[in-house]
Amino acid sequence: MGQIRVEKNLGGIEGLCLIEPAVHGDSRGYFMETYNQQDMQEAGLDITFVQDNQSCSVKGVLRGLHFQKQFPQTKLVRVIRGSVFDVAVDLRSNSSTYGKWFGVELTAENKKQFLIPKGFAHGFLVRSDIAEFCYKCDDFYHPGDEGGLAWNDPEIGIDWGVTGQYQGSASGAGYALPDGTGLTLSDKDQQWLGIQDTFKFK
Repeated sequence: MGQIRVEKNLGGIEGLCLIEPAVHGDSRGYFMETYNQQDMQEAGLDITFVQDNQSCSVKGVLRGLHFQKQFPQTKLVRVIRGSVFDVAVDLRSNSSTYGKWFGVELTAENKKQFLIPKGFAHGFLVRSDIAEFCYKCDDFYHPGDEGGLAWNDPEIGIDWGVTGQYQGSASGAGYALPDGTGLTLSDKDQQWLGIQDTFKFK
């Protein structure tokens, strides 16, 4: 019990949480509980997760910003190899922080976990040569229910830590990490529109 430390309402956005597990290390390595339902409930986070996902991406890959429209998901995300900059954007129309974003660095070393409730768009940018990204969801993936938000929408103004100028679309062309690595986005992720033209959660 008591194996996690939880910071709630990150950036003043209700529901966003940073979770840091207790890590027990010695000369052999370390052990930690990556998820404990009782600890989560004691922290006021009563969530039933039903699906675990994992992806592997190379440096410069940007995935997002994604959500499900009719079957929104709460996500608990972490990195088990490498480093990413992970971002959530509030799309809850009745929220006082609608359109506000928050980002956090997740690495295999810091072992932090980012809890993103229903009603947010989510994405991440890989900063290391390789990143393996894991996350839990409290609803299943529903094909055809996908929604998305332009990662570089100037109205939101996410600071991804990259160079490049907005050219009126979500294209990654002309953007790069500080070391010159260009961004790589899926064709779908380069078609998403800005917040004025995207889905709002009620």
